[in-house]
Amino acid sequence: MNKVLLIVLAIFLPPLAVLLKNGVGKDLIINIVLCLLFYIPGVVHALWLVTK
Repeated sequence: MNKVLLIVLAIFLPPLAVLLKNGVGKDLIINIVLCLLFYIPGVVHALWLVTK
């Protein structure tokens, strides 16, 4: 998947970007919890996973 598209998705829909990059797993669960608690940590986590 195009990295630029994943970065844009990570900013607007972090769990979707994590799902497309890593599939269903612990990273997706962590990102959903972070997005539910606070949006910005979810975005940072998604950006970190996408650019890793």
